[in-house]
Amino acid sequence: MNRAAALIVAPLLAQLSTASLAASPHPLGAAAPARQAAPQQPVIPADAGPVLTVGKQRFRDLNRNGRLDPYEDWRLPVAQRVADLVGRMTLAEKAGAMMHGSLVTPDSAVGASSQGYDRGAAQQAIAGQHITSFITRLAVSPERMAQENNAIQQLAAQTRLGIPLTISTDPRHHFQVTVGASGAAQGYSQWPETLGFAALGDATLMRHFGDVARREYRATGIHMALSPQADLFTDPRWPRGTGTFGANADLARTMVEAYVIGFQGNPHMLARDGVATVVKHWVGYGANPQGFDGHNYYGRMAVHDDATLKTHIRPFLGAFAAGVAGVMPTYDIISGPHVAGKPLEPVAAGYNAQLLGLLRKDYGFKGLVLSDWGITRDCSQACRAPTQPQTPNEIAMPWGVEDLTPAQRYAKATRAGIDQFGGVTEPEWIIRDVKAGTIPIARVNAAVARIMTLKFAMGLFDNPLVDPAAARDVVTPVALAEGRKAQAQAQVMLRNEGAILPLAAGTRVYLNGIDAAQARAHGLVVVERPQDAQVALMRATTPFERLHPNNFFGSRQNEGRLDFRPGNADYDAVAQVAATVPVVLAVFLDRPAILTEILPKTRAVLGNFGVSDEGLLDVVTGKEIARGRLPFELPRTMAAVERQNPAVGDDSADPLFPFGFGLATTHYGKR
Repeated sequence: MNRAAALIVAPLLAQLSTASLAASPHPLGAAAPARQAAPQQPVIPADAGPVLTVGKQRFRDLNRNGRLDPYEDWRLPVAQRVADLVGRMTLAEKAGAMMHGSLVTPDSAVGASSQGYDRGAAQQAIAGQHITSFITRLAVSPERMAQENNAIQQLAAQTRLGIPLTISTDPRHHFQVTVGASGAAQGYSQWPETLGFAALGDATLMRHFGDVARREYRATGIHMALSPQADLFTDPRWPRGTGTFGANADLARTMVEAYVIGFQGNPHMLARDGVATVVKHWVGYGANPQGFDGHNYYGRMAVHDDATLKTHIRPFLGAFAAGVAGVMPTYDIISGPHVAGKPLEPVAAGYNAQLLGLLRKDYGFKGLVLSDWGITRDCSQACRAPTQPQTPNEIAMPWGVEDLTPAQRYAKATRAGIDQFGGVTEPEWIIRDVKAGTIPIARVNAAVARIMTLKFAMGLFDNPLVDPAAARDVVTPVALAEGRKAQAQAQVMLRNEGAILPLAAGTRVYLNGIDAAQARAHGLVVVERPQDAQVALMRATTPFERLHPNNFFGSRQNEGRLDFRPGNADYDAVAQVAATVPVVLAVFLDRPAILTEILPKTRAVLGNFGVSDEGLLDVVTGKEIARGRLPFELPRTMAAVERQNPAVGDDSADPLFPFGFGLATTHYGKR
């Protein structure tokens, strides 16, 4: 970090919780052993299979053999239960456990739906293929989510060993919704994107959000968060930055640690009532030339040197210090760095024994390594260079191993260190590889033990069911209010010429992209024409291009230019209105917008990282103060962006707004 950046970040870090900054006494996150309390009788559900009574204690008879086996005995240490269970499992059951499938719905192959699960498809995957881990993408009420998850847990309870399901999710408490990256907040409290938490620089709030989300997830039958995203947002054009904590490694490390603690329910390990977090994407994701993303063939390369890779590792240290349950490797082929003096093999991180060895050996990680979705699938010509819109069946990310067979890919990834494969249900390849000797059975046993350890740690073998009635009320008015306040305060005041904000009650406003009813509820008078207004309140998004419209992800990702200029719809709208009335502009900073041309046409600019109309108007009218500071710089020109090193954050020449900028929080100054 250069001296100027250090001067900016130091005050931010000084605000953070000292507890979350404490160094781990063990190598890079290996949690200190904790004294375990004597086990207490857990709730044993009557509607999830037979129950055994031993003395006054109750146990689930998971395998229905009429006797208490060690893996069914909640009084025993987790390690002993895991060893007993793995010893009972067949090769087919172990191979199934190494898959992490998708819970599909009748109307969606990826399950992104407001309908319930396809029970027949779930039955086939659970009973027929022995799959015990799934991602859910349902967008339903909490009560319905609980009911749907209970229903498939009851299917799992009928299998030979009664192994419960681990149900995971992409983030679903925020604003941006992209299949494969994030879900709708429907049914859960809504908070700013993680960039907004970074803008606030408040580790205590970050941890509190994780605690709220943990309770909401567990009440609805979700056990695993495929988050946080510890990647650094070093190339401003990259479309995955909203899920990060910005471009500064020290700030990101602290926020990642707080996130994991909140979700897992313990400062050093996964609590029984916690949500297992899977930190991603190990490591170096986002340093892609032109900001293209590794979900796509054209974005599969990330370029680093030894120094930049070490910087991109730093945020992960916070996750390790908090005892994170899992790690997800990046899709990208990391080009340039060396490990132990040798250049990295040109394969994606999920196949790279050097990068996964670095994770295990140098950083002491002992938890689950879960691949990103679809890394073992074939990438056809329609995958590499589609000439018409891709379908989900044409999505694959086997970067660097495109020419291997599926059996060879599974063998290589497993030997490299992958424990579980995301987005696929192909246990037959693991079975074939073990029988052929290309995957040692000991390696399979170790992977399955890690998978089962998480289930035992969260109490799923004892009670996998949740109470739908309790789930109905899990999203509390307090959480909703806290989320709204965080959205509002995470905004960054970039400009407030003439102290135009806050607006007084009775101010006549012209609106663009803002709900009139909400404006009236905040005491403003809404008019239909700019010329009748005293102020125009307008929303805008950071400019983008659709450079790859035929790619499934490229067609959904914001790529390319970042600059407001004539021809951009938001720019043209502001320019037209600004000729008549002063403009207050709210810009969604999913990427670092270049405001150089549009700034003079405004009187005030608020940058946000996901904010409702209520939260926006809370700040506009002075009910709340915008306390955010930029978690990345805002460049001055596209030429400056194009000259940046994609692996180095905040390195553009003469940025318009530097990292850490935000007008005074006690009063709004002028610029």
